[in-house]
Amino acid sequence: MEGEPTLRLRVFDLNCWAIRYLSKRRQERVRLIGDTLCQEGFDLVLLQEVWSEQDYSDLKVKLSSCYPFSHYFRSGVIGSGLCVFSRFPILDTLLYQYSLNGYPYMLQHGDWFGGKSVGLVIMKISGIIFNVYITHLHAEYCRDKDSYLPHRLVQAWELAQFIRHTSKAADVVLLGGDLNMHPEDVGIRLLCGWTGLQDAFVEATDIKGCKNGCTLVPGNCFTDKSELLPFPLGIRIDYILYKAISSFTVKCEELKTTMGPAPGTDIPFSDHEAVMATLHIQRQGQPVGATLGTADPALADVVTEARTEVGVGLRAAQQQRYSSGRMAVLALLLLLLQAVAALGTLAGLGADQPFPKLSFCLLAFLALGVLVLATGLHLFHTMEVKMLHGTEDQMWMALRALQERPSEG
Repeated sequence: MEGEPTLRLRVFDLNCWAIRYLSKRRQERVRLIGDTLCQEGFDLVLLQEVWSEQDYSDLKVKLSSCYPFSHYFRSGVIGSGLCVFSRFPILDTLLYQYSLNGYPYMLQHGDWFGGKSVGLVIMKISGIIFNVYITHLHAEYCRDKDSYLPHRLVQAWELAQFIRHTSKAADVVLLGGDLNMHPEDVGIRLLCGWTGLQDAFVEATDIKGCKNGCTLVPGNCFTDKSELLPFPLGIRIDYILYKAISSFTVKCEELKTTMGPAPGTDIPFSDHEAVMATLHIQRQGQPVGATLGTADPALADVVTEARTEVGVGLRAAQQQRYSSGRMAVLALLLLLLQAVAALGTLAGLGADQPFPKLSFCLLAFLALGVLVLATGLHLFHTMEVKMLHGTEDQMWMALRALQERPSEG
């Protein structure tokens, strides 16, 4: 019946900050998260930074009676950290690993080893096809000098493209995760503008929890306070986004965030606050179709801005490629000179060996090490250049398509 309420869906999203050997009170917090999820009875749970598969297995056992269906997305060296728990059957899954994800030599950050990805689970609830996406984008670390911005924009673009091209058969699209971007950032504007996704916090009828929906707040005992000095209220970087594609509408009735320690404990679930949304899905008379059909000057400006930032990253990557390539050539020349000197000594062209044997060997090993390292960096930055250049071209094609679309009259 037209206008009849169809479904209410309660969604829970949390970056768990569960890194084995590094995260404080990890096992205690994982148990606390499991206990709370059993008590609250959400319909859908989206978790990030569950880096340990043992933690996932423990949660799966604990939650099996409340959430009989689950999936863990494996990716990268230490895993994607993404997992989904559901009260409803999961029909299919798909994982896409982002083409760029930081630098392997930035060990203190470690994003590259995590294999940042977007996971898709397809479910059918009360006859409605849901495409549920979960992701975790590259961290910012320094807002003033954000060297990872081009990589994060590539990830946001690939995420938007992945959603657009895989959600055509869905009735409702949901995206949850730690996007590591502020609501006003170009990456969020690009993602929402290109996909038509709506922000649950912005659309919610009733909002409870942290002021402005912040999910990284100074009051959290696990948060690095120095990172939030410019933001005394905290920042909002965790999101639940949604849209309807076919003959349905989706509205957010309520959005809540946790606030510090979990009830009855002295610790919060994580260094992030959880986001909880109650979504109301309702059938309507006519299919709404795709949301991106006419020229949108604001969206064109967003794509242009994102493409400019990607271009900045491209030029920086080209410089890094040139520097590492030059270093590799110099190391190779040094090795060749040493080889010539060694052959000359063996052939008796030199009366005495010009260098002590130990020093000569050490210098050779050093040059070889520099050659291997510089060659590896050159290859990495070559791939980075190709990915950035490819994304820049895709954005240019998208911009041209936007400009050629007729404007709404």
